[in-house]
Amino acid sequence: MGSGALPGSYKWWVVAMLWFICFFNYADRQAIFAVFPRLKEEFAFDKVQLGLIGSAFMWVYAAGAPFAGFICDHFRRKNLILGGCLFWSAVTVATGSCSKLWHFVTVRALEGFGETFYFPASMSLTSDYHDRRTRSRALSFHQSSVYVGTILGSWIGAWFAEYHGWRVGFYFFGSAGMVLALVLWRFLREPQRGEADAASNADFQSDVSQISNPQAEEKLSLGETFRAIFHSPVVPLLMLAFVGANFVATIFLTWTPTFLVEKFGFKLTSAGLSGTVFIHLASAVSVPVAGLLADRLVPR
Repeated sequence: MGSGALPGSYKWWVVAMLWFICFFNYADRQAIFAVFPRLKEEFAFDKVQLGLIGSAFMWVYAAGAPFAGFICDHFRRKNLILGGCLFWSAVTVATGSCSKLWHFVTVRALEGFGETFYFPASMSLTSDYHDRRTRSRALSFHQSSVYVGTILGSWIGAWFAEYHGWRVGFYFFGSAGMVLALVLWRFLREPQRGEADAASNADFQSDVSQISNPQAEEKLSLGETFRAIFHSPVVPLLMLAFVGANFVATIFLTWTPTFLVEKFGFKLTSAGLSGTVFIHLASAVSVPVAGLLADRLVPR
């Protein structure tokens, strides 16, 4: 169903729905780090074993991301978002039943697989609802859910662990994700690919014969896609910068809550909040502002 049959405000409802899905995407993955001290106490895991649990997600996520993007270019994005949300939410619930190291490593790897489809699908879908006049705002507002989800996922997960047992937090996050998936199934509509740009270009009296017809777009093979991406030297440089930034951020987000508990005697809830809020609060506020400024500057 194209977005042309929907009210103009619907494109912002799409962003709102995806904001909450992305919130739980990041809350689910961050909650495990907030309860590392409890896992160490209950299962006598050492730091290497905890690191294996933490990194299992990232290895699968990183390996699958390029292929997930290719798949998102060829299949309905709504179905990939919906299926991914249901899958990773079910895995999050299963995390609460783990009792051995290989259980934790397996569910973390499966969660990485389930979540790898979300970002390429959601970015593409959002861009087809928002043209260049509102796209930066839409994408930056959506991006803020990454930081809010990380902060609250750690805080809420730690709170559950401190007062109700660490397993309850995973049951909560996973169940909430499944409910949100039902909302998505009912209200999210798949737009035509390139629809927002086609309409925007038409407003500027540009030639839209190619972009307005999704069937006319050339479908590249996986190999052709990789060659097209790496044809520009900018892409490897951006990847290198992103790797550097995330390498540092991931270390902090993984180990800061445990460090605060072990070295400074923080309560688990305080450590879960402090271990993330000072890293991500500024980003949660500044990214939407940057998106607003970008949209204001585009016409100039």
